[in-house]
Amino acid sequence: MNGRPNTDLGWMLDDVLQVPEARHAILLSADGLLRAHSAGITRDEADRQAAALAGVQSISRSTNGFLGAEPGAWQQTLIEFAGGYVFLVAAGPGAYLAVSAGASVDMEAVSYRMQKLVDRLGRELSTPRRADAGVVR
Repeated sequence: MNGRPNTDLGWMLDDVLQVPEARHAILLSADGLLRAHSAGITRDEADRQAAALAGVQSISRSTNGFLGAEPGAWQQTLIEFAGGYVFLVAAGPGAYLAVSAGASVDMEAVSYRMQKLVDRLGRELSTPRRADAGVVR
C-alpha cells in the first residue's frame, strides 16, 4: 500500500468506536505510515499518532526478553493515562490497529471489538493472488 491513508477502510474503524468512551481508531504500518483513520480524528493528528505508535510497538517488541524463558510473539500493548487508555494490537503483516478510549471504558469490550475488526481487516488488506499471475501475454 502506498503512504496515503485508505479512506475506504475508515468506516470499518468507526465500528470499534461503538463502545462507550472509545474515542479514535487508526490503522498504521510498522514503519509509522497512516493507512486509515476513524472519522473523529483529523488526518494530521492521525499521522502524528501513527508515527508515535509505531515507535511504541517497536519498543514493546524489544521488551519481549523480559518475560524470561520462551517468550511469545508480541500481541498487544496497553498504555494507561490519567484520562484513559491507548490499545495497540497487531492487525496483520506489518499493520497495527490503535484505539484510544476514556478512563471508564469497558476494556474487555474494546479488546473484543478490536479483535473482531482485525479479523475483518485481514480480509480487506489481503489481496488474493491472480490466477494468471506470471503468465506472459
